[in-house]
Amino acid sequence: MDGHQVDCGRLDRPLVAGKPELGEVAVSYAVVRHSAPGPAAGTVAVNPGGPGETAIEKAQDFARGLEGGGLLKDHDLLLVDPRGTGASEPIPCGVTDAAYRFGTRAQQRAAVERCAANLGPKAAAYTSAATADDIDAIRDHLGIPQLSLYGLSYGTYLMPVYASRHPEHVRNIVLSGAFPLHDDPLARPSAQAVSLTLRRVCERSVPVACDGEQAVKNLATAAARLRDRPITMPIATEHGIYKKKFTEDKLANLLFESASSGVGHEPEKESLLGQLPHALDRFVKGDAEPLRKLVAEEGKTGSTVDQAPYIAVACNDYRKPWSKDAPLSVRWRQYRAALAAVRSGEHGAFSTKGFTEGHTDGGDVCIGWPGENTPDPQPTDIELPDVPVLVLSGDLDANTPDANGEKAAAQFRHSRFFSVRNTGHVPELEPSGCVTGASSHFIRTGEAGDTSCLRTLPPITVTPVHAPVHAPVHASVRASVHAPVHD
Repeated sequence: MDGHQVDCGRLDRPLVAGKPELGEVAVSYAVVRHSAPGPAAGTVAVNPGGPGETAIEKAQDFARGLEGGGLLKDHDLLLVDPRGTGASEPIPCGVTDAAYRFGTRAQQRAAVERCAANLGPKAAAYTSAATADDIDAIRDHLGIPQLSLYGLSYGTYLMPVYASRHPEHVRNIVLSGAFPLHDDPLARPSAQAVSLTLRRVCERSVPVACDGEQAVKNLATAAARLRDRPITMPIATEHGIYKKKFTEDKLANLLFESASSGVGHEPEKESLLGQLPHALDRFVKGDAEPLRKLVAEEGKTGSTVDQAPYIAVACNDYRKPWSKDAPLSVRWRQYRAALAAVRSGEHGAFSTKGFTEGHTDGGDVCIGWPGENTPDPQPTDIELPDVPVLVLSGDLDANTPDANGEKAAAQFRHSRFFSVRNTGHVPELEPSGCVTGASSHFIRTGEAGDTSCLRTLPPITVTPVHAPVHAPVHASVRASVHAPVHD
């Protein structure tokens, strides 16, 4: 890497603590060294999310982002591939990304059970606590006294787990695209954020490309129609063609997860989110082709990457609306009771069943995950260190929306929360360098500094539903646009 020395290594770690008969896993790491002479002022440990995302192969991207904020002049960058991913001995379970994401809900539940059966006792190896302990063992091996933790997406869950288990080794924390440990297993904040996001993209477009309230009504109509009459769409990926049954839950996944990705990275280009108001308008008027094109485009992201780390961490760690130790029939009763207790409108434009089944790591997808020989869910009432914490959320992100970011910040005694205007899930890749600059300043100083640029990023491009017209900004959106930044 130009201008930086990179040191790589591996550390053998127990696969499952207390069970030496299951063997070890070699966890790989890379350290991108600072460029200025003298010792490093600190070390930044980054996790890019997932669960199951690799870090080492993204070294160039991470270094470019932190270098833009000047941080790599005097700070080292520590990248660890979580156990079972990338260079850290993948342990496959026979479920690919494309097959899992594009399968029906029943197929996804079956894939989870198949994954657990193929992993056997090794399923217990995949937990956030184990990955956190791996990172700390590498920190100790390298002789680093403290880490600045930088978590993106799932990394915002992992890094608080690390902080709770190794508090004395934490200097400060940045969480971007954040959600709390005590997350809602029925994902109501995301459902509400889908409608808010549609309103915001419509009413911020210049000239106004669509009516936000009408876009939400169209979404509700589309969800109800797909609930009763799903349509079949062939999805061509690099690895085969899948017959995707496009149902209400797939629409939910498209809007809260896929449409949140990459928003604001290239605001001048059409994005999935920016095209959705037009596609929904055409769909409710009988023309499904624009929506089909968006689903086909999403299909190109399908891969053959094995989903063992994603499925196992989600099913081991995340909160569920059932008891882990209950038999399957009791789990189903507990889950249905939780759905029945949801108040009308809490899932926005969707039905409760439709939206919760849109989550590939939540709802009922893990209901068949074995309780025997797997760890208890990650505790949520943990003690966290009193260190400076910066939390960032994209205000067009329905995957980890502002509401979840605020809850993630509230886990810490001294945190600052900022909503980044016109960006989606994990806003770091917006092109101006504003977000990475703010993060770099915080890591160096423990203070937020000047964050005014977080409120001035440009709106994304929105496909006009009708001929563009100039219209006043809706009162609710005007209030959110000019509201003070939370801290």
